[in-house]
Amino acid sequence: MPTRYYISLPDPANARGSDAALAFRARGAEAFAAELQDALRNDALFQHWRARQDDPDGVDPVLGATDAHAVVSGQQQDLHVDLVVTTSLRSAVLRQRLGLLAGHHWQLRDVTAG
Repeated sequence: MPTRYYISLPDPANARGSDAALAFRARGAEAFAAELQDALRNDALFQHWRARQDDPDGVDPVLGATDAHAVVSGQQQDLHVDLVVTTSLRSAVLRQRLGLLAGHHWQLRDVTAG
């Protein structure tokens, strides 16, 4: 059953993870949404991150889960970006992907049934 997450990027210019090779490259709400949607629909970002770990085989494979039907929309609101994520992925997977992409520069605003 899908869940809908309401995410805010309060300062989009700083919404970058600590590893530039994995972080958002987006400029603008639609681009942030597209990058996050891609990161949820396929495991390329996860595999790139996993390969950079000291023990790639020791990484919990649950974190590599994907949702081919995940949908992310983005909207610019004054100086921040609001994202709405609808996915059947566990929240831990969403948090891990957002951490890679945006670091700690995101906020969970609400969660509802999808």
